[in-house]
Amino acid sequence: MNAPLMDPAAVLRRAERLPRYTSYPTANHFTPEVTAQDYAAWLSLLPAGAALSLYLHVPFCDSLCWYCACSTKATKRYAPITAYLERLEAEIAEVAARVPADHQVRHLHWGGGSPDILSAADIRRVGAALARAFRIAPDAEFAIEVDPRLMTAEKAQSLVDVGVNRISIGVQDFEPAVQQAIGRMQSFAVTRDAIGLFRARGVRSINMDLVYGLPHQTEATLMRTLEQVLDLSPDRIALFGYAHLPQRAHNQRLIDEAALPGALARYAMSQKLAQALKQAGYAQRGIDHFARSDDALATAPLNRNFQGYTTDAVEHLIGLGASAIGKLPQGYVQNAVGAREYMEAIDSGELATARGFALTDDDRLRAFVIERLMCDFAVSTDAVRDAFGARAADHVQGEIEAVLAEDPDGVVARTPDGLQMTERGRPFVRSICARFDAHLSPEPGVARHSMAI
Repeated sequence: MNAPLMDPAAVLRRAERLPRYTSYPTANHFTPEVTAQDYAAWLSLLPAGAALSLYLHVPFCDSLCWYCACSTKATKRYAPITAYLERLEAEIAEVAARVPADHQVRHLHWGGGSPDILSAADIRRVGAALARAFRIAPDAEFAIEVDPRLMTAEKAQSLVDVGVNRISIGVQDFEPAVQQAIGRMQSFAVTRDAIGLFRARGVRSINMDLVYGLPHQTEATLMRTLEQVLDLSPDRIALFGYAHLPQRAHNQRLIDEAALPGALARYAMSQKLAQALKQAGYAQRGIDHFARSDDALATAPLNRNFQGYTTDAVEHLIGLGASAIGKLPQGYVQNAVGAREYMEAIDSGELATARGFALTDDDRLRAFVIERLMCDFAVSTDAVRDAFGARAADHVQGEIEAVLAEDPDGVVARTPDGLQMTERGRPFVRSICARFDAHLSPEPGVARHSMAI
């Protein structure tokens, strides 16, 4: 069943700039008060037999896409990558030496940047370093973000050899005019061929990313792109709204702001694409992920981390590489963002932690509520009581009452033990999450977050 569309006035009321809530508190609240010494102490407290997730960041691309806000840099020379990998291997060994010997890695994710900018030999080199340092479960999920323009048969084979069993390919939009406007020319044929390289080697889990809200996009162009994507039968499709933040991502200043769709157009695009995906047999998970019925994401309990929606429920996330973020029970840690600063930290013999956030009990409670809203579109005070106690449940119920009382648009509804998003309200769940965010304090004139549509 398709949700009724929100009326234009309500959409515009909800067209706020809000966090994506891949963490709580969000990364802009991290501070240098959390140090490498804190991270070392937190690692030393990991329990015996700890289950781990690893995120490894490769901060290099062949060229910089104009729409991108990731921590990456363009390089045509391989020497900076070689220098970076030397430090990455050192960090892998240093961090692994601090975790319990009987740990088990359940999930791995290589992101960027473009991890497949690495040569086949260096892909094997990094894979071998991880395998030497960590106890990787035989059935671990091992995902990598792929730029199909860089992929070769030799690289695909090396990735499969080190254990990759899921790939994520950025498409954004196949329309030539849109690609020209965002500085990323990527043909359907190149994308199809890259997927074929992996399927021929037994990789069956394929994710493809689409982006709406880009310059010169229309519902018609996006539907043409979606038809091409569906021809490739990916297992998962992620549908992201473009985050235009030129104050933070200077390359976005190359984009013509006059060509960007407005809030109402973005909303219409997202809803038309979502409807088409559901009609094509994909189950919607959360606000922007879609999965085929035989994919684990379609049925497994949903969680949320810095890679977005996931079936990964592991509590201990280890970030490796420049700008990588980790999460332990005590809080968040982030490595130095720039590759040079990261390498200098590693060369000093220290962990590369540059900042982080130590969680309070209130932060943990709010993180729980926000994650359940983002994943389940609902808050259960019974679940809060089970996890945090009766006092916490009473506090959350009080905040729920305030949300219900101040809902002019019908985006939420009362349930016997809390609230849930209505069908028409689900696309605007970030605005309800923001009501539970004690750290959110918008600064006039500063655009820290993307439009919540």
